[in-house]
Amino acid sequence: MSIIPSMLPDFRVRQRDYLLEISRALTQELDLEKLLARILRISIEMLAGQAGLIALKQADGWRVAAAHGIAPAFLSYLTPLLAEEKVRELDVRELNRMLKELTYTASMGLLNGTGLPLAAHQQVIGVIFIFRNYPDLFTPNDRVLLQSFADQAAIAVFNAQLYGQVSYEKKRLDALLESAADGILILDARMNIERCNEAFSRMYGQAREEISGKNHDQIIRWKKEPQGNTLEEAVRNGWPLTPNATLYVEGDLERALPQPLPVGITYAPLLSEEGKLRNVLVSVRDITHFRTADEIKATFISIVSHELRTPVALIKGYASTLRRDDARWDKHTINDSLAVIEEEADRLSKMIDDLLDASRLQAGGLSLNQADVSLPSLASRVIARFSSQSPRHILVSDFPQNFPVILGDENRLEQVLSNLVSNALKYTTDGEIKISGAVRMDQVIVCVSDQGPGIEAKDIPHIFDRFYRSTNAVKQTKGAGLGLYLARAIVEAHGGRIWADPQPDAGARICFSLPR
Repeated sequence: MSIIPSMLPDFRVRQRDYLLEISRALTQELDLEKLLARILRISIEMLAGQAGLIALKQADGWRVAAAHGIAPAFLSYLTPLLAEEKVRELDVRELNRMLKELTYTASMGLLNGTGLPLAAHQQVIGVIFIFRNYPDLFTPNDRVLLQSFADQAAIAVFNAQLYGQVSYEKKRLDALLESAADGILILDARMNIERCNEAFSRMYGQAREEISGKNHDQIIRWKKEPQGNTLEEAVRNGWPLTPNATLYVEGDLERALPQPLPVGITYAPLLSEEGKLRNVLVSVRDITHFRTADEIKATFISIVSHELRTPVALIKGYASTLRRDDARWDKHTINDSLAVIEEEADRLSKMIDDLLDASRLQAGGLSLNQADVSLPSLASRVIARFSSQSPRHILVSDFPQNFPVILGDENRLEQVLSNLVSNALKYTTDGEIKISGAVRMDQVIVCVSDQGPGIEAKDIPHIFDRFYRSTNAVKQTKGAGLGLYLARAIVEAHGGRIWADPQPDAGARICFSLPR
């Protein structure tokens, strides 16, 4: 047995080499796992040990971060032990004492342990524990050198942890930028684009490589004068060194794609501690839906106010006329006036029902009361009702024999047919209006066709939109643009679909399918 009163004789010869290697690790290696393995190898050599481990202190306790030469059974026992609640609170001195006792017991007195605390910036971050077969006898010079080694090792570990944290934050920032639905640009102090995310690239219609590196005003160009101060105007007025540093501007962005894009852009400055501008964070939001919603709202108010005013004015006019004290009306005039009042009241009532249905759709869909429905019988009933209202038109039904009964809401399906027939009557001065049916393997198809001017190709994609009315429709007929919108909603609620067949100069034909 050899008794070593101090560190090995060649230690003093190699002490500078050990410290130099740690210094290299400090400046060269930022991968924490590789760095810990390197420090542990140097520590085992330096202390003439047989094995070792490095335990790091984390928020939830101690963790074995590196190990060398330790039996797997001992390591598997030690790892959960360090994570126990009572061990988490141990300081380095208590941890060293516990590890020494475990080492001595596990090796049946053959091994001792030496622990070097790792402390950086007045904070204990871990411990190096070396297993060896001789006592802990160090000279004062040895202890100073060991502490110097441990301090440098701690700084190296701290820097590697900091680098790992910075790398993680960068990955998280990258993930945040790339997952954002809004377009994001990062500008430097000269307003050049340092970075562009995928969302902005898509909405702008150019690859990121073509956008990055350009100046802000080369990319952000407005079709017409936007609402709010542009970035260039704000900078001329002293931005961002102004009381309200966040800018917002809204307008139509010119871009590589054919159509300008309605956007709202927010600019947020990033200043240094000295108050100098370092970066500008630019968030670009597509506001097409908001603008569309505003347009729909304006259209709704315009159409409804006009369409409600007309029947109310007629009802009031005829009622006021009938109540005049200075006139006596014959029975025929009274009946005609009351018929107009009744007709306009019905139209008013239908419009209110349509508005309520549209409101229910917005709130979460239509409820259906489903039962067996015979579509030929339903078509006959609709034709009988409308035939008496329009003697100039010929309304016919054409369904094959043994047309299948389907499952549906009869009242709602009657509403669909009524809306389609009503539209045909509006846009056709005279001629035939036909409700026809066809049977397919898994569905039935019903069509309403007329002999009017038909639907223009440019209007076909939009005729089922809420409040949409073509230019000709606005000129020729009354309506709020809800009939076809509600028809589509009812058909889709039944699991079917509705469409308009393009028939140039051959009238309009609108069809819908329902599952058998």
